Amino acid sequence: MPTKPKRKLKTYQTSLGFYDQAVAAPSMKAALEAWGASSNLFHQGVAKETDDPDIVAATMASPGVVLRRPVGSKGPFTESSELPTDLADGETRRKPKSRAQSKSKSKSKPDKRPAGSARKQPLEIDERQARRAAAAFEKEERRRQAERQKEEAARARERARRDKAVATAQAALDKARREHEARSEAIEAERAALDERVEAEESRWNKQRIKLQDAVRAAERGEVERS
Repeated sequence: MPTKPKRKLKTYQTSLGFYDQAVAAPSMKAALEAWGASSNLFHQGVAKETDDPDIVAATMASPGVVLRRPVGSKGPFTESSELPTDLADGETRRKPKSRAQSKSKSKSKPDKRPAGSARKQPLEIDERQARRAAAAFEKEERRRQAERQKEEAARARERARRDKAVATAQAALDKARREHEARSEAIEAERAALDERVEAEESRWNKQRIKLQDAVRAAERGEVERS
């Protein structure tokens, strides 16, 4: 099976909350996923690709890992960063070095590398670093994927537990409803039978009452005749 070519990593930077954040990722989409962003920060203009050598070096040393520093500062990016000490005024800016100091410093350190290796060595180092960074990023990506799968499995177990509890409660409710309906039907049947008995008793009584009332009237007429 052919090996999948590793994607070249780039360094992306954004500001979220109290921190500037940077990450080495193969694409803007991967950077947004590493930051946990719910919207496209690049389209909003709050994220960008950076070629700052210090930031690139820091992120390439830990590909896929989100590095932070207090927002607005010029300090190094690290995995753990403290909150800004002064959000209103910001960090005290360092004084820029004068051009003369920069020149004198550069003259004090002559380049001792052989002429033939001056061009090849940085390229070889960059390629090796890029390969290592890409491998490290893929490892970090696999770790995050494993964590996501673990979280999804935990959510699935919680949903299954909740669904089982709902099903059990619903089954108990359905059983109680069926018992209630059966009892109500039995009571209605008994009520219908009682209504029939009441009607029968009323019919019997009406017949008996009429007969007895006729006997009373007949007896009264007989008493009148004798008097």
